[in-house]
Amino acid sequence: MCRFCQNFEISQLREGDQASAEAIAAMMLDLQQRGCHNINLVSPTHVLLPILEALRIAAHKGLRLPLVWNSGGFDSLDLLTILDGIVDIYMPDAKYGSDEAGEKYSGVPRYWETSRAALREMHRQVGDLVVREGIAQRGLLVRHLVLPNEVAGTAQVVAFLKELSPHTYMNVMGQYHPEYRAAELPEIARRVKREEVDAAKQLAEKAGLRQDSPRQKRKEGVDW
Repeated sequence: MCRFCQNFEISQLREGDQASAEAIAAMMLDLQQRGCHNINLVSPTHVLLPILEALRIAAHKGLRLPLVWNSGGFDSLDLLTILDGIVDIYMPDAKYGSDEAGEKYSGVPRYWETSRAALREMHRQVGDLVVREGIAQRGLLVRHLVLPNEVAGTAQVVAFLKELSPHTYMNVMGQYHPEYRAAELPEIARRVKREEVDAAKQLAEKAGLRQDSPRQKRKEGVDW
């Protein structure tokens, strides 16, 4: 659990409604009927089985949209093996460039070790991002939230993504603000500065990583 969770109302205060696999399938089909570009599953790792059941139901009823796996990047290889051939677009976070930061700020051991293995497997499955007319069709798009005082290890993340593929899409995000328990840690108890975000973008640019994100519509996705 991230000490600075930007969506703590959902992750910690349990805001939201429960839904059956049948109801989830109906949501997916409704999004397709409305003309959405994809089904965007946000933080779905812990509810894999209901998602697979919902997809089975929806596919039998005509679901044909690309599926986006929008996760925190801390996905096991066993889970990703199950998703091989099901997910069209992987959109994981690369939160930190070190295991130490992952444990300190998100309370997970071996974050960077696990994330690198996951990113390699995701790229093996779907390759570099394919975009047609500004809309993502298939591939890997990695997000990175810039944190104050360089604690996210942006340089290490950029170096790894360049090694993974020089054509990797990297979405450098600059919207960080202290939420949840961030005030307990002085180094992240403030908003990120514009110059910090600009520096992160320059690192990605110098590495040759793609930063122009595909067009998305607000009504896309099923949020978890």
